[in-house]
Amino acid sequence: MNQGKYVFAQITEFLPQRVFDKYVSKYSGNKYVRHFSCWNQLLTMIFGQLANRDSLRDLVLTLEAHNKKVFHLGLGKSITRSNLSKANEKRNSKIFEEFAYYLIDVARKKQVNNDFEIQGKIYAFDSTTIDLCISVFWWAKFRTTKGGIKMHTLFEINTQVPVFIHITPAIVHDVNALDLIPYENNAYYIFDRGYVDFARLYKIDLHTAYFVIRAKNNLKFSRMYSRKSDKENGILIDQIGKLVNYYALKNYPKKLRRVKYYDKETNKTFVFLTNNFDLEARQIALLYKNRWQIELFFKWIKQHLKIKSFWGTTENAVRIQIYTAITTYCLVSIIAKDLKVERSTYEILQILGISLLDKTPVNELLTNEDYKDVKELNTNQLKINFF
Repeated sequence: MNQGKYVFAQITEFLPQRVFDKYVSKYSGNKYVRHFSCWNQLLTMIFGQLANRDSLRDLVLTLEAHNKKVFHLGLGKSITRSNLSKANEKRNSKIFEEFAYYLIDVARKKQVNNDFEIQGKIYAFDSTTIDLCISVFWWAKFRTTKGGIKMHTLFEINTQVPVFIHITPAIVHDVNALDLIPYENNAYYIFDRGYVDFARLYKIDLHTAYFVIRAKNNLKFSRMYSRKSDKENGILIDQIGKLVNYYALKNYPKKLRRVKYYDKETNKTFVFLTNNFDLEARQIALLYKNRWQIELFFKWIKQHLKIKSFWGTTENAVRIQIYTAITTYCLVSIIAKDLKVERSTYEILQILGISLLDKTPVNELLTNEDYKDVKELNTNQLKINFF
């Protein structure tokens, strides 16, 4: 019989506890705490994410059924609904936010991928709305009878890792989040047409960064000159010009590039605007096509990590759960890279979810060829379309 550590204890060894303790100390997270520390809280939340628990009651009930193993899992002495609920409500969510960003940075460095045709850092930015009951989540007012929050996310295409997350009530318009993006020189930023705001797009240009955005149907554009089209590759129009509308031109006084692209797979035509004049028109279309990866990320994280059903009702508790979900996502990404596991993130989660209380060495568990691929959403294998 294998007398080693439980699988959950093995995978949490990949988490840098000393780094987490720095953030706990920074925000006095363990002040007046005797038993259930911030570290215990983090591990308990991660256990709930990996075990796919639907509620706080469900999570605590599972742990109570295995109470003799809780200490060896690193979850502390006393886990009750009351303890976990109060911890999520009272302890500063900044602890979990800053730790999530630290792991994001680690995952990005490990997942560097230079195989993409276009070299440089490429980001897609979008938001997803998570519906909430207004009578319970009173602080997240959206409409008269509906509540909700938005998770604005900057997703790095090369590494498949979310690098910036901003959480707001759902009533906040998407374009406001553009003001908070930490733009990098010579990086590419991809947006859907809901983010057309020429004053904000001009700020990206001032940062010497590039944007590719889908134009709205009512765009007024004055052509200065045209480049050669390439209808075989779907490029119908490639033009350089300026905006016509008075206020639009005032907000964006420089030249823009307009590319009209026909996609044979969907039988649809798209018009893109960009401030990059060096890439081929086909590559501009390719950049926008990869924007769909952030939609796959949103779909994946809603399906397989618990952010749609929350384990607390306060804004602080919701933030802690979202950042714990991101921490779990990055943890799986780091484990896959360090152990050189040739599986999708979803397959790893499925295997871990049913093996947390086993004592099999985790590297053997994840590289065992007897496991069959699960027929579910796989972000690495799905065909990427515009819609």
